[in-house]
Amino acid sequence: MRTQPNGRVDLGIDDGDLASCVQCGLCLPHCPTWRVTGEETASPRGRISAMRRVQWEGDPAGPEFVAYMDACVQCRGCETACPAGVPFGRMMERTRESLAGGMRSYQPRWRRMAYGVLGRHRLLLALSTGAAVAQRAGLVSRRLGLPRLPLRQSPLRPTATTGEPVWLFTGCVMDAWMRPTHAAVLRVLEAAGAAVRLPAGGAACCGALHVHAGLTGDARTLARRVIAALPGDDPVLVDSAGCGAALKDYAHLAGTAEAERFADRVQDVHEWLAPRIDRLPAAPGPRPVVAVQDPCHLRHVQRSHLPVRTVLARYVDVVELDDEGLCCGAGGAYAALQPDLARAVRARKIEAVARSGAATVASANPGCAMHLAAGGLTVHHPLELVDAAVREDVRGR
Repeated sequence: MRTQPNGRVDLGIDDGDLASCVQCGLCLPHCPTWRVTGEETASPRGRISAMRRVQWEGDPAGPEFVAYMDACVQCRGCETACPAGVPFGRMMERTRESLAGGMRSYQPRWRRMAYGVLGRHRLLLALSTGAAVAQRAGLVSRRLGLPRLPLRQSPLRPTATTGEPVWLFTGCVMDAWMRPTHAAVLRVLEAAGAAVRLPAGGAACCGALHVHAGLTGDARTLARRVIAALPGDDPVLVDSAGCGAALKDYAHLAGTAEAERFADRVQDVHEWLAPRIDRLPAAPGPRPVVAVQDPCHLRHVQRSHLPVRTVLARYVDVVELDDEGLCCGAGGAYAALQPDLARAVRARKIEAVARSGAATVASANPGCAMHLAAGGLTVHHPLELVDAAVREDVRGR
C-alpha cells in the first residue's frame, strides 16, 4: 500500500472508478454474500464505501477492512447488474494487490508457497498423488470438498493429425485433479473436426488464483510463460471458466501488445464448438434432464454462457435455474478460505437445483463442480455429457 502526501492510504484504485458507484443498490440482489448475510458491508456498494473511506477519508486499512474485502467471492455478478458500469472486479483486484504488497501478513508465507506450487506442475502432480494416498488412508477430511484424487494419471494423447488446428489449455489443478474432463473435451473437439495441440510445461497455470489473492506480480510471470508456451495464431480453447476469464484478461494484466494478441485468440471451448455443433452426431437415445449452473467467470466476466446451452441442447433437455445466475460460493480458493460463507451460498444454489427437478448439474468450471459435488449434487462438465452421448452413438452403430 502506498501512502499519499496527506498521510492517507492509496489503494491504487482510480478515483473515477471509485466515484462511479452511485449507491443505487441494484447490485444487492445479485451479490451472494449480501443475500446470505443481509449486511451492507457484505454488499458491493458497502465494500466500495469502505474503499472510499480508506483512500479518500483516511480510515485505516485494518483487520475490519480486510475482512470486508476477503468476504467477497469476486463473482462479479454486480457488474452485469450495474446500470453505471462500475468496474467492481478491477477495484477489488487493486485493493487486494495493495493489501498483499503492503501487509506481509495479508498473504502469509505458507499461502504464498501454496500459490507458488500451482506454477510448478510436476511438483503439483507429485503432491496430488501424495494427497490421493492420504485420502485412501482416511487422513483427508471430507469437509475440504476435494474430489477423489487419482493415484495414477493417464496422459492426454491427441489422435487427429488433420483438421482445424487449436490449442487446448490444460492448466494446473484441473489437470492434476480432473484430467478425465480434459480427455472428454479432447475427444469431443476431435469429433467436431479439430486437430488439438497441448501446450508445453510453461502453461502450467494461468494465474487466476494469484490475481484473486492480490499476487499480481506472480500472475504476470505466469502469464508470460503461458503466452510463450502457446505460440502462433491458432485459437486457444479453455474448458475451465475461471482460467478462460484469466487468459482473456492478459492484455490488461500484462499490458503488452503480445498479450493483447494472445487474449484475442482465447475462446471458451463452448464458444468454439457451438457454431460447429452440427458436425457431431445427434443424440441416439433418451435425453436426460440437466440443470445448467453458470460459473460466474463464464456468465459475468466472459459473458459466454449461452454457447453452453447451444452445445448441451443437442444431447440433453436443459433446465434453467431460477436463482438469476447467482454464484455457487466456490470462488477459486474462496471455499477453502471462507468455508462458512461458501457453504451458506452453496445451500441456496442446492435449493435452486432441487426446485429445478434435475438430477444432474452441468458446470463448466472445476471449482464450481467440486464445491457443488461436495454439497451432494451430481455434477459433470457439459462436454463430459456430450462425450458420453457421442460415444454411445458410436457404440450403437
